[in-house]
Amino acid sequence: MEVQILSRAPCINMKIIDRAYVEAHTEEIAEAIIRGDIFIYPTDTIYGLGCNALLDTSVIKIREIKKRDTRPFSIAAPSKEWIEENCEIDRKTIDKYLPGPYTLFVRRGNSKVSCEVNFKDDTIGVRIPKHWFASLISQAGVPFVSTSVNLSGERHMEKLEDVEESILNQVDYCVYEGQKIGESSEKIKVYNQ
Repeated sequence: MEVQILSRAPCINMKIIDRAYVEAHTEEIAEAIIRGDIFIYPTDTIYGLGCNALLDTSVIKIREIKKRDTRPFSIAAPSKEWIEENCEIDRKTIDKYLPGPYTLFVRRGNSKVSCEVNFKDDTIGVRIPKHWFASLISQAGVPFVSTSVNLSGERHMEKLEDVEESILNQVDYCVYEGQKIGESSEKIKVYNQ
């Protein structure tokens, strides 16, 4: 079922959808993730703003939406195996924290994510939310930008009405499950200097 918010009428291009819609249209959503559409999506902590982290143009668009400077973005990985193959981290550490409300900061290794995710150094924040939406990221098979829904430096989204219209007008999908009160994932550094 598609949800409609009448007070957000200017956001004509954004699809506001719920879990039932996503589960009935998993191929559509996975294809949208792969092609680089911009999402507001739920996690186990807060709502995220995301896109295919392999595509420069989509990652740049997220940076522009948030008015974000050069600070890096984290990613939601499609699987533990993807993290093992693309980052410098052992499976025991991955299993200890993921899936869950953690972002592990690791060296990128062979990671092929867009340089726009982090062009400052060779580290990356990776997570796998303990949330049903993570299965869509897994199905798409690509890393997915995982950043809070807000303008840089402002409070993150708890409900749709909190979001600046300038953000909503640039999003393709909003997977909405009502108000979500929480804090960002816990950040854990697992690499040596």
